[in-house]
Formats: sequence, C-alpha cells, structure tokens
Amino acid sequence: MYIKNKKSLLALSISMALSSVAFAQDDAKDDFALEEVIVTAQKTEQNLQDVPMSVTAIDGDIMDEIRSGGSDIRFISGRVPSLIVESDFGRVFPRFYIRGLGNTDFDLNASQPVSLIYDDIVMENPMLKGFPVFDVDRVEVLRGPQGTLFGRNTPAGIVKFDSVKPSVDTNGYAKIGFGRFNQFSFEGAIGGEISENWTARFSYLHDERGDWVDNKPGLIDPNLILVNGQVNGDGNLEGYAEDAFRFQLAYDGDDFRALFNIHGRDMDGTARVFRANIIQPGTNNFTPDYDRFTVSQDGGNEQIVQSKGFMSKLEWDLANDMTLTSITGYEEVEAYSRGDVEGGYGAVFFPFASGPGFIPFPAQTADGIPDHSQFTQEFRLSKATDSMFWQTGVFFFDEHLEVDSFNYDDLSVEPVIPARFDPNDSNRAHSGYANQIQDTTAYAVFGQADFYLSDETTLTAGLRWSHDKKDYTASVPLAPFGGAPVPASSVNVSDSNFSGNLSISHILDDDTNIYARLARGFRAPSIQGRVLFGGAITVADSETITSIEAGFKKEMWNGRARLNAALFYYQMNDQQLTAGSGTANVNQLVNADKTVGYGFETDLTAKLTENTLLTFGVSYNNTEIQDANLTVAPCGAGCVVLDPPGAIAGSVSIDGNSLPRAPEWMSNVILKHIIPLDGADLVLSTDWAYRSEINFFLYESEEFRGDALLVGGLRVSYETEKWAAGLYGRNITDQDKLIAAIDFNNLEGIVNDPRIWGIDFQYNFF
Repeated sequence: MYIKNKKSLLALSISMALSSVAFAQDDAKDDFALEEVIVTAQKTEQNLQDVPMSVTAIDGDIMDEIRSGGSDIRFISGRVPSLIVESDFGRVFPRFYIRGLGNTDFDLNASQPVSLIYDDIVMENPMLKGFPVFDVDRVEVLRGPQGTLFGRNTPAGIVKFDSVKPSVDTNGYAKIGFGRFNQFSFEGAIGGEISENWTARFSYLHDERGDWVDNKPGLIDPNLILVNGQVNGDGNLEGYAEDAFRFQLAYDGDDFRALFNIHGRDMDGTARVFRANIIQPGTNNFTPDYDRFTVSQDGGNEQIVQSKGFMSKLEWDLANDMTLTSITGYEEVEAYSRGDVEGGYGAVFFPFASGPGFIPFPAQTADGIPDHSQFTQEFRLSKATDSMFWQTGVFFFDEHLEVDSFNYDDLSVEPVIPARFDPNDSNRAHSGYANQIQDTTAYAVFGQADFYLSDETTLTAGLRWSHDKKDYTASVPLAPFGGAPVPASSVNVSDSNFSGNLSISHILDDDTNIYARLARGFRAPSIQGRVLFGGAITVADSETITSIEAGFKKEMWNGRARLNAALFYYQMNDQQLTAGSGTANVNQLVNADKTVGYGFETDLTAKLTENTLLTFGVSYNNTEIQDANLTVAPCGAGCVVLDPPGAIAGSVSIDGNSLPRAPEWMSNVILKHIIPLDGADLVLSTDWAYRSEINFFLYESEEFRGDALLVGGLRVSYETEKWAAGLYGRNITDQDKLIAAIDFNNLEGIVNDPRIWGIDFQYNFF
C-alpha cells in the first residue's frame, strides 16, 4: 500500500513538472506574471532564482491564511518541501527537521541541527524558538548545510523569519478573530515616518483558546482524594493565553542606516497532554475506549514562558563602495512546564484503582528555566564590484543557561504558582530536584565571495572557522524516592572546525538557471544530564556533514510559472542522536558512526489564470543510520520491537533504521482564487500538507509509529482595500492521528489538534 502511494506521489510530481515545462513561451512577460521573490539567504538581497541552493520562501499574506485560528510556529510544518516542525511541549519548544535531520531531544539545553533565525538573530535555546509569528514579511527555508555565513548549528539548514520593517508610509492593520473552543485573537500593527530620517513600527498579538480536553475526576476512583477533599489533577487541559509585541525603530541617512528591535512574549497555559494506554498492543491503532476530548489524570499541568529580547542592525557605507554591518542581539527566557508524564492516575501498587490500563508507576515531572541570557554579535564587511561580490566577518555567541528539573509525588499539591522560578521555595511540593548550569561560548571567522566568471556563470566559495566551548555542571540537591543527594559534577567540552561551501551556477537562457553545490556543516559537542532519576551525564561529540546538491530554477509560461527542483545526497559523520527513555527511563546522547540521506525537492508556483494562484511542492527523503555497533534500549512499555537484539543485554540494534520523525514523502499544495466583485473581492483558498509514515524513536516497533497524515485548511474571505471578513477551517477533515509517543511507562501517545473553525475581521490603515 505504501509503495503504491509513493508511486502516485512521484507520478503526480513528474506530471506537474512536465506539464509546467510544456507551457508555451513568448518573448514578453504576461501582464499578470509572478512577482520577483527577493530573499536574503546569503545575507544580501537576491532574486530567489539566482541563489545556488534549495530555498523556499513564503510571503506574509500566505502565512496569514494558513495560520488562521491561533496556529503557533508549527503551522509551517509540511508547507514547504522537506520541512517538519513538531513539539512534545505544545506551543513552545518546537523541533525542526530538514531532509530528515533533526533532534528529538526534549532537554531544555538541547541543540538542534536546524537553526532558527528571527530578524537576523539566532534563537539558540529551544524555548526561544517558539516565539509567535505575527506581522511577518516572509519566511525562508534554506535546505542543506549553511556552514559559511550562518555556520553555528546549521548542518541541516535554516528557517529564517523576517518581520515587516518600518517604512515612510503610514500603514498598519487591526485584526480580530473568534473560533472554536472559545478562541479569541487580536493582532495589529501601525507604523510610519516620525521625522525626516526616522521611521517606526509597533506590532502586537494577543491569542487565547479555552481548554478542549476534559480531565474528569468522575473517572478516577472515588477513594483517590487529598486531605482537602479534592482530586489532584487539572480539570481542563490544552488551553492557553499569550501576548507578544515587537517595536522597531529605523534610521535612514545618507551613508548610515540603523534598525532597532525590542520584542517580548508572555504565555500562560497548559502543557501537552500525554494519554496513557491509547495504543492497542501489536498495532498503532487507538484503543476502543480512546476519547480525543477526555482524559483521566491525577497530576498537575501548567506551562509558563516569558521571553524578551533586543537587536540592533547598523550599516555604514564606507569608502571604496564597501559596507560595514553590525548585528547585536540579546535574548532571555524564563520557563516552567509541568505535566502528568505517565498520562493516567495511580499505579498498580497503590491501594486504589489505577488507569487507564496498566500503570506500573506514577510519573509527574516538570522542567524550568529560572535564568537564561544569550548575547550575539556579528560584524560583516562587504563589497560589490563588476567582477565579484564578497563579504567577510566575525561572529561571537555567549549563553548562560540554568535548568531545574522536578519530580512530584503523584498526589502532591502545588498551591503557589508565582514561586515557579524558585526551586528552593518551601511552598513547592516537589519530592525531587536537580539543577543544571551550562555556559556556552562560540566565535567564528568567515568569508564568502561570488566570482562572476562570465555573464552567465558565477562561482561561489565560502569558508568558516568555528570554535565552541561548553562548561556544564549538574547536581541533585533533593533526590527522589528518599535517595541520597548527588553532589555537583562538571563536564567541559570544546571543539574547532572548518566548514564552508563551493557552488557554481550557470544561466542557460533568460528563464533557466542550473547550479551545483558542495557544502560542509558542523555542530559542536552537546551535553545532556538527566540526573534526577540516576542517569549519567552524557556527551555527544561534534557531528559533521558533507552534502552534494544539484538543481535548476526555471521561469515559464511568460513569467506566470516558476519551477525549482533539486537532487541531493549527504553523509553525516558522528551524528548526535538522543536515545531514551525506554526501559532505562533516562535520556542519553550517542553518536552514530555514519548517516546517509538522499532525495529530491520540487517547488512549483503558477498563475493559472489572472486570479488563480497555485503553489505545489513535493519532496522525497531517504535516511539511513549506518552503525553496526550502535544499540539502544527499546521501549519499557511492552511494545513489539522490530529490530534485532544488540550486543548489550536488553538492547536492540538500530543499524539500517531511518531517522526518527523523518517521513520519506512530503507534499503540499496551496490554491487561491479571487472572484472580482463590485468594489471588492471574494477570495477562496485551500491548503493541504501530506507526510508519509514516521517512526517516533530510534528503534522500530509496531506501536510507536505514526500513520501517514494529510491535513487541510479552507478560507473564504470578502475583501476591500480597507477591510476584510473571513471564515476559516483548519484540519477540516478532522484527522485524528497519533503524532508522538512516550515509551517508558505504558503505551502512551500524543494526538494532533482537532478541527478548528472561526471568523476574523481586519481593517487596514493607509
């Protein structure tokens, strides 16, 4: 069945490509040809068709449509080829995968091989990566190693957001929305000129949704009560409320430009709901008693994230047509996330009922960031001449991070929420506490040049030297289960590396570019210490990747269609992987000797008519772990493991497995049609994203995998120049799928959000 689906997708991709190539060509562009797409994938403004790498850009208007209904940053998952975004935390801590490469680690000091850059600032800590998307001009997805200009932690690629910048024209908007589950949102922006050289823009977002999962105490044994007569466990789950803002101030002089950006976020809600024993043994089907809207848990659940930051971008025009750029960034975040990890109530050894299903032991934990700061500084010098464009610079990164991990007795109470950032507060009823402190320093020197070998051929070469250093300390002042405290233990790691790229692009004709690219990427050593439950501090050595890519970029049909495609192959040495929790009930870092991947990506954008726009993409990603000696602990929940036993007792070999959360096939389509009316437009749009089956963990089992998933959206809006009113639906077919799992306690799963619908109204300022 899966082979048939793959062939169907491939046939559809080839059919779309060939039909596009067959579009008739004339010398002149159509009056409604596609607009030129300008990106900054190489830290300078370029036409998308001239960039010698696989890049997809989504503009702000399209993003606004597909994120209707309060969608967080995960809305871009599957909306471009080879990109997956998921989270076991909910609206925070997104994890990014490009071409199958990502990191399933849920530790708050986890590094990722996909870098997120927001307004020229790298967001390193995973809690920073979930900053809400609003008043955004475009997002660019750069696939493949970005080892020269961005360098740090980019062996898989980059997701890059650019907000709408201040302009001399006074403009803005106000948008209000209402939706299912008491969803309410307000979003607005206003900006313009404030003096001869100064402009400003202020953007604001408020978004909230009520709880849509009921935690019903009536399902719990009536003897399960506390001294105050109340059942522990939050009554309703999955709700949230958050606010975010961005203020930008820009200066534009004769030979100096400046942009200042202050931003912040405050989110208060519940963590992702884990559901005990919802998977039928021997399959990945839901159990008969599974109910998407109901759980029965006895643990607390809350999630709070507060972040703020500042950036400045300064540009000087120097003598000899050179430009000096300085980009300074500062970010900090505080966070606390607590959940009922085993997803049920009680345990088999408690003197009252437990469930749903078999619960071998209770598990209720929390992780928090009481203190964090990140400082980045980049200086870049660039110059364009008739024969070349070059840029060179230095980069500095400094981060201080403290992580607190808590264990709670399953019947404990936590009455004082404001104390969440003080682990030593006596009001906090935790029964176990561990502390981690990590200081990271990194610096780099880089340079890249485009050599114009002829009017048709450009050679690009870049090189970066990076040095990373991490100092890490972990301790357990309060051990759970009456254990002895564990004194502080420290680990210090560092590494230096050269990375870079070499590419050549050639203009075949006025509408066609071809290119080839060789790139090398690097990720510094990582440290993990799940020491609260007796786990050891583990270190993963640096990983490196070498990637070969070739593709073409073509405009067709008199400028009404654009088709970009790429083939790629990569080999990653010493890939950093996260093994756990499984039977060991602890996470640990390991290195795989080698991982190989290959595949292709295609992007098609076409104006089918003057008022109809089609965007279509498809990708194939084959990944394979190649390490005959690498073994991991399988599930501790009685699953049917498909891998052979490993050399270590109780382990299994993962040699030959694909990477976790890495679908082979992905496809996306957006279709937008405008019906002109008297003084207004009726706009109809639909979008769909498909991914094939995935494994949740490094090992393979019958239970812990996700079926193929197809999710669609629909929007109908009535728009004038000044205002718009719209109706929308997300997950309109109401797909109900297992999308993640926890494997150490029971057959526990996480499901996707249900169907959402709503209305919104927008007024535009000019």
